[in-house]
Amino acid sequence: MSALPERDGRPPAAPPDTLPGAPATVVVVGGGIGGLATALAVSRAGHRAVVLERAPEFAEIGAGIQIAPNGILALERLGLGDAVRAAGVHMAELRFMDGVTGEHVTSLTLTERYRRRFGNPYVVVHRAELHGLLLKTCLADARIDLRAATAVTGYRQDGRGATALLAGGGTVAGDALIGADGIHSAVRAQLVGDGEPRISGITVYRAIVPMERVPEELRLPTSVTWWAGPHCHFVHYPIAGGAFLNLAASRDNGATEAIAGVAVGEELVHAQLAGLTAPAARRLLALGEGWRSWVLVDRDPVDGWTDGRVALLGDAAHPMLHYAAQGACQALEDAVLLGELMVQTTELTDTLERFAAERHARTAAIQRAARESVRLWHPAGEDATARNKLLGGLSEDELHEHVAWMHDIRPFPSMDHHNYDGEPWA
Repeated sequence: MSALPERDGRPPAAPPDTLPGAPATVVVVGGGIGGLATALAVSRAGHRAVVLERAPEFAEIGAGIQIAPNGILALERLGLGDAVRAAGVHMAELRFMDGVTGEHVTSLTLTERYRRRFGNPYVVVHRAELHGLLLKTCLADARIDLRAATAVTGYRQDGRGATALLAGGGTVAGDALIGADGIHSAVRAQLVGDGEPRISGITVYRAIVPMERVPEELRLPTSVTWWAGPHCHFVHYPIAGGAFLNLAASRDNGATEAIAGVAVGEELVHAQLAGLTAPAARRLLALGEGWRSWVLVDRDPVDGWTDGRVALLGDAAHPMLHYAAQGACQALEDAVLLGELMVQTTELTDTLERFAAERHARTAAIQRAARESVRLWHPAGEDATARNKLLGGLSEDELHEHVAWMHDIRPFPSMDHHNYDGEPWA
């Protein structure tokens, strides 16, 4: 296995055969994108990983996922950069439309200048494609043990290691344990104990449309397009190599019950998005069939991600609304940083504490930015007009500057030099 590639002119991390001490075994709870990425990062650091997945098999549900340059960099450091660039659709713009008037307000360009500045393209893939690439690589790695149908209810630890407690009464022991088991994490429930996730009051409706059903003038094959309207907005972009159009429509409807993947009728979706009156937006919404709905949830940022030899990662540590399109990217960054720190030391407690300390400010800022971005998407009347004027007056460089704090190409190994305040619409 080759060493990690160079970054920013610095030499690569030490290859596995020069690691101090014996390889550690890391128990990773959760077999989603964050969990599999963690297993790969741990393996590339010369250690072993045991991944415990609750579901009967390792699989990923969902639709499209956007990967900004920072996510591509993390995937490069896991050896998957070329594969993801090949599988993804490379976007040329983030296109902002007024969903009432049909006005093209602005576009954040993602082509030459953007790619030069941030070092990578901005791509979209189907979530299952990304998960499948990670899974295939894990399956080929002798240091990684994948165990499906293995539900974890908690953990225990002592000075020698950390042990996952299984629903059936069994245990899986290792030197450290990483909770990458999502927003409803059993590991977080024990480590943080902050109860159920926060319900945002926003419902998102999702559908996938075969591209041949989309009128040619509406396909926009290299654009992520937002239609913003009163208390609602609608996003669409191509996935699966351009074979499908991913539709995601959000409504700030005050929902109070968390639901996930519940089928809804087309009439309900059209009624919830009635505020979007632009003809093109209505035509695109009308293409959707088999809509499913989710009430969005997240959590407040917390400082405490670690408990001795146990740490949280990805959505278990910092679940965020999807409006910043950074959830998967941040989980990937988490995984790679953890792996790089494990190259440098075998003192796992100190490593986990440093990992959490380095990741907290950045992820908390993105959590806040994702929440606050609703102020960009959902204004009405004069507020929407003022927003359009503000955004429409920004230059290409100014638009790039607004996302630079998230999309920057140097998130490893220390990120203390970044400004993580972020713009609320980033």
